Amino acid sequence: MAPNDPKNGGGGGGSGFFASLASSISSLGSAMTKSVNGLVGYEGLEVINPEGSTEDAAEEANRGRWKQEDRDGYWKMMQKYIGSDVTSMVTLPVIIFEPMTMLQKMAELMEYSHLLDMADETEDPYMRMVYASSWAISVYFAFQRTWKPFNPILGETYEMANYNGVNFISEQVSHHPPMSAGHAENEHFTYDCTSKLKTKFLGNSIDVYPVGRTRVTLKRDGVVLDLVPPLTKVHNLIFGRTWVDSPGEMIMTNMTTGDKVVLYFQPCGWFGSGRYEVDGYVYNANEEPKILMTGKWNESMSYQQCDGEGEPLPGTELKEVWKLADAPKDDKYQYTHFAHKINSFDTAPKKLLPSDSRLRPDRYALEMGDMSKSGYEKSSMEERQRAEKRTREEKGQSFTPKWFDITEEVTPTPWGDLEVYQFNGKYLEHREAADKSEDNTDPKSIPFNPWQFPDMST
Repeated sequence: MAPNDPKNGGGGGGSGFFASLASSISSLGSAMTKSVNGLVGYEGLEVINPEGSTEDAAEEANRGRWKQEDRDGYWKMMQKYIGSDVTSMVTLPVIIFEPMTMLQKMAELMEYSHLLDMADETEDPYMRMVYASSWAISVYFAFQRTWKPFNPILGETYEMANYNGVNFISEQVSHHPPMSAGHAENEHFTYDCTSKLKTKFLGNSIDVYPVGRTRVTLKRDGVVLDLVPPLTKVHNLIFGRTWVDSPGEMIMTNMTTGDKVVLYFQPCGWFGSGRYEVDGYVYNANEEPKILMTGKWNESMSYQQCDGEGEPLPGTELKEVWKLADAPKDDKYQYTHFAHKINSFDTAPKKLLPSDSRLRPDRYALEMGDMSKSGYEKSSMEERQRAEKRTREEKGQSFTPKWFDITEEVTPTPWGDLEVYQFNGKYLEHREAADKSEDNTDPKSIPFNPWQFPDMST
């Protein structure tokens, strides 16, 4: 018998992507499909018009984004790309960018890293999954920003030093296709990610497929967690008020024990119904539900112990496990306080790598509000990157990342196969030497330099 809705007593149905992974496990698939809080009411909902409107367009223009003439011109240019992957094939105007790169955006997962510390410390295997999956959900508030981050230059890096005990390094390891690799570590966990975003342009919207592999190793017991997130949809890309949704299933698997979490992100309907809602269960290795989870990815997540039918156990109650931190009011880019720290040199280590994203002249110019200079610098760097590619081809060379190595492993994902990069440990040796250095150069004075060759773009 399938578990009922913990709040409303309703039954379950099919379970989308997860059913395709485990169609033979009917109890597991049906246990999590019914929204725990989707039938409670529509209080506090944001009205969303999926088709966009002239009022939405006017509001976007007032925010410093698209003006009508910009939209019309860009639409004419983009029509030919409908149905295509536009991850790196289209040159975009800086007016739609935020002053952050994709490498920095990867680091936003570390804001609530204390949840991984708690996952490592607990002896309860199911609470371990509650803490770890709540950590994975916590970043979605940041991911709803509609400004586009800069694509990293090949060889570009981003470092974050000792934020709540976490050290983070990411590197752009491939340009075509665009791929990034990241590593973070503290006394409780290591985080490793290879990311290869894939997109499909649909006219006034775009689907973003998170082709990647995310692994977290909890140090106390050596437990390895694997994360498969849902895709993301960006609506009203050119016409109307742009908004982001991530409908579908998130699956986190304990590769050591077989326990897993399956969480369903409700798609947004008319008048915002269902938007932000996340519901699901923690299952043991025998596919039996142990803990129900419910909440909104832009507010908080809670959990409650349940029986084998998915019903709350008598004498238990919902307990909050994660709550969104306060965010700045009326921030132009909808940044969190942590996002500002990511851009700040306060989180930069001593003797910052010259390839660091903070040093990009186009990013910094946009942060200072100089769009003209930002556009010029962005164009100049893209041309130099093309010149470097030509030089490598002439010399018969290939690009080799510094801090990550390509492996022979190719892992399947719901959206295609992925070549896996692994952290090679050389950064730890570099950082140890840099921290002992007496070089106290102001990092703001370091010229941005991810390049392999002298500037041949001219």
